[in-house]
Amino acid sequence: MLKVLKNLKNSWISVICIIILLCIQAAADLALPDYTSKIVNDGIQSGGIESAVPEVISKQDMNSILIFSEDDEEILNSYELVTDGVSKDQEKTLKKYFGKDYSVEPDSIYVLKNLEEEQLDNLEGYIVNPILELETISNEETSEQIKNKILENIAEPQKTYMQGLSLMDIFMQMSDEERNQILQEFTKEIDGMIDSIKEQAAIASVKNIYQNLNIDTNKIQNNYILQTGMQMLGIALISMISAVSIMFLSSRVAAKLGKTLREKVFKKVISFSNAELNEFSTASLITRSTNDVQQIQQLITLLFRVVVYAPIIGIGGFVKVLTSSDHSMAWIIGIAIVAIFAVIGTLFMLVMPRFRKLQDLIDKLNEVSREILTGLPVIRAFNKEKKEEERFDNANKDLTKTNIFVNRAMSMMMPLLMLIMNSITILIVWVGGHNVDQGIMQVGDMMAFIQYTMQIVMAFLMISMISIMLPRAAVSARRINEVIEKDPSIKDKKETKKFNPDKKGLVEFKNVSFRYPDADTEILEDINFTAKPGQTTAIIGSTGSGKSTVVNLIPRFYDVTEGELCIDGVNVKDVSQKDLRDIIGFVPQKGVLFSGTIESNIKYSDENMSDEQMIEAAKIAQATEFIEGKEKKYKDPIAQGGGNVSGGQKQRLSIARAIAKDPEIFVFDDSFSALDFKTDSNLREALSTKTKDKTVIIVAQRISTVLNADQIIVLEEGKVVGIGTHDELMKNNETYRQIALSQLSEEELNKDQKGGNM
Repeated sequence: MLKVLKNLKNSWISVICIIILLCIQAAADLALPDYTSKIVNDGIQSGGIESAVPEVISKQDMNSILIFSEDDEEILNSYELVTDGVSKDQEKTLKKYFGKDYSVEPDSIYVLKNLEEEQLDNLEGYIVNPILELETISNEETSEQIKNKILENIAEPQKTYMQGLSLMDIFMQMSDEERNQILQEFTKEIDGMIDSIKEQAAIASVKNIYQNLNIDTNKIQNNYILQTGMQMLGIALISMISAVSIMFLSSRVAAKLGKTLREKVFKKVISFSNAELNEFSTASLITRSTNDVQQIQQLITLLFRVVVYAPIIGIGGFVKVLTSSDHSMAWIIGIAIVAIFAVIGTLFMLVMPRFRKLQDLIDKLNEVSREILTGLPVIRAFNKEKKEEERFDNANKDLTKTNIFVNRAMSMMMPLLMLIMNSITILIVWVGGHNVDQGIMQVGDMMAFIQYTMQIVMAFLMISMISIMLPRAAVSARRINEVIEKDPSIKDKKETKKFNPDKKGLVEFKNVSFRYPDADTEILEDINFTAKPGQTTAIIGSTGSGKSTVVNLIPRFYDVTEGELCIDGVNVKDVSQKDLRDIIGFVPQKGVLFSGTIESNIKYSDENMSDEQMIEAAKIAQATEFIEGKEKKYKDPIAQGGGNVSGGQKQRLSIARAIAKDPEIFVFDDSFSALDFKTDSNLREALSTKTKDKTVIIVAQRISTVLNADQIIVLEEGKVVGIGTHDELMKNNETYRQIALSQLSEEELNKDQKGGNM
């Protein structure tokens, strides 16, 4: 898999952008639960007041608070009394609470200084208890109870006097010891409060302090919720833009990787010799360059999100839970992760073997389909449609069964995972509800915990999903690498030679032997002959004697296993394949045409070829008659594989293609078999004028095609059993004589010999 991913180096800029965007998205997504908590805790429950430390406080309330404080100096040092001259910091704070057109009497309000976070925390520790104590005695009922308790042990004259005073006035006349003793009963609950509850209660008291200054606390709350909500929307927008950009870039990177892999597979297949093409079936090569590449593309589209985004979300969410929320519920996340891995692990063990089998079954179906479609005329001729339908049906059923099993197993995953997620949500609400009831945590913290848990669960879910996709993609990657890394058996040497111009067109077989890869016996053995320029060399023999194998060695479709094959005086292994094939015009046994036009097929060797050269080649190949009969002449379309022309027309166009190339050496591998005798004769006669100084090698089954050749090679069971002209072989070679007499009578042979030209 890593070998395939190395091809991403061409998209490294996009990959870096994706990683940066994923980090931005992860940071944005991790920030959102905190804002949810702030809106619920601070915006709704606390009325938009974030701290238990009032930013503005009246002088009267400050004096009242100091009565209950033992840290008067620390508290007063944290505030500034507003005088006639207002500083910039004071002005900013006053505008925040009183509006732009504020009006404040000098020496009536304290404004909080611009403190560091640590100083603010210390101040909160000093001021919370005094604020709560002040709030306690501010309650009318509680205040009356405290006042009655104070007056219980006071003499009547003094009692009458003190009844006319407020509770605060009475406290101001008492010593700290007396005041603390009286308040002890009423403030003992404050000391027993949990810090979070104490802070919430203090914030509620701060709200009363603001109201004493005629500050619109509803406006504070609305502004806080609006501001925090807008921040949330901004962060969500950043996350959305990042996500869209990531998917766009990931799709491009995946598509580019797919293009690169298809190009590499195609280029490697083009370099394969027939040995490698036989090793990989055509259907398998098509599957590898389409379906397998598609599997890699689908993986890459999601891979970056999992490799980068999921770990950041998973780890970041867990850290947030431990630091920002009450970590007493962290065990719930552990349960969720264990449950997810249990489900994924079970499915993994069930599905993975089928994933590996799936690609092979696709290969099999493609192979059967291609074979049936290619051999359709034969199937119909032998009335075997039913049998082939059953064969296709069996391959189709095997693939369908495997697909159904995989899809059913995978379809269970999402419902099970959703059940886990919903169950975890219920568990969080259950446990969190009890914690909220006990004052251990706030509602907003519980909501944030739910969001963080879902993010962590989704991160592990993404990792699990990729772990399901990865093995199938790994199988595809292995199959692609098998093609890309396959070393062609036929390849150019690092240093190649050039052809000898003094031996132009000379083809020499020197003790050549050949066996197919993995074969036990030699197909060709000790082949020796020379084909010279200006001469026609014909190769004939019974079926399976090795005729086509001999000519397939000339353009180096296979390499000889023993001996030497020299062209233009140089061993074909010592020259580049391009140079070698540039001087050869090869017409295969089965005519092959490409989708396009008649013109594009004849001009296949050189698309810039002149029309005159194309027309001349068509005339020599005896193709002019049927071409001129077409509606668009040379512009007439040719279907894929030449399906819209006859076998004879296909052969003539293949011959015309080779003639138009004007090579040094012509090789015709039984290329006249679909032609009638008249067309065959006319073609050979026209070709003889074109190839006066060329080397012509013809493989043929028909004696009439070869009997006028300058040299005839007779093969039998991979060995040369005769070399000579027609007359010489008729006299001296029994094998040739039997072949000739099996096709023509003595009289016809003599007549053809006298009238032939080639």
